[in-house]
Amino acid sequence: MPITQRLALIVIIPLLLWNEASSAQTQTENEEAVAGAMAALDEFMTAFNARDSQLWAMSLNYPHVRFASGTVTVWDTAEEFARTDSFNRLAAIGWDHSHWLSRDVVLVSPAKVHIATKFQRFNDKNESIGMYESLYIVTRVDGHWGTQARSSLAP
Repeated sequence: MPITQRLALIVIIPLLLWNEASSAQTQTENEEAVAGAMAALDEFMTAFNARDSQLWAMSLNYPHVRFASGTVTVWDTAEEFARTDSFNRLAAIGWDHSHWLSRDVVLVSPAKVHIATKFQRFNDKNESIGMYESLYIVTRVDGHWGTQARSSLAP
């Protein structure tokens, strides 16, 4: 084998192996990110349905942004978010609990996952009072996976 071919193999084979290893690592990191983001959404919904403002606030990352009803709201801290009056407002329209209908990953990186969701709201007789689409951006900040932004078509 000529020297140029041997040199090419010496250079190309390690690059191919490095690229394959790098792709596998990224895939593993992305799978871990999706698992962390989905767990964060589970915590979000559990705290929301429990009407636990403190726990719900802890399921988020800050600053936290919500796009809904033609407005943009930003909470800078968990303490600020926990003071919101979401549960009374929802109870006034008959809300008792909500469930995810679908959660589809749209974009993923090791520290951020965009998830298109559909969720349904129910009254205390478990009757549907609304079904909505939304986009959740779930991030890992200082090792904590939490919802950092949401854009919803829900009121």
